[in-house]
Amino acid sequence: MATFLTESVKDPRIVGFVTVTGAEMSPDLRHARVYVSVLGSDTEKKATFDGLESVAVHLRSRVARELQLRVAPDIQFKEDDTIARAARIESLLADVKRQDAAAAIARAARIESLLADVKRQDAAAGRGREQD
Repeated sequence: MATFLTESVKDPRIVGFVTVTGAEMSPDLRHARVYVSVLGSDTEKKATFDGLESVAVHLRSRVARELQLRVAPDIQFKEDDTIARAARIESLLADVKRQDAAAAIARAARIESLLADVKRQDAAAGRGREQD
């Protein structure tokens, strides 16, 4: 299926980067659900899915012929947004890491400031380090 989509499809609406991520067949082999990930803008995704729906008829007969099926399966393309969700999670984790680093720097600066205050107070009270 992936080979057909990359080598045989000439539909100009398929403009996004398309990856077949999985497929499921019904037990009676009459229905196939093909999961695809489409990278691109929302407009590109919509156009790509429109194009995929139009090539489903050609793909249907090709699958039946290649697999020597008596009945060609009805093919439905479904969006698999796993890759996009994974990228979003990675982005969120990177943001958290940056925020944690910034918070750690702020805490360290606050601790240094407090230590400097304690040293000044000790010095002002006549209990500096030289008396210890």
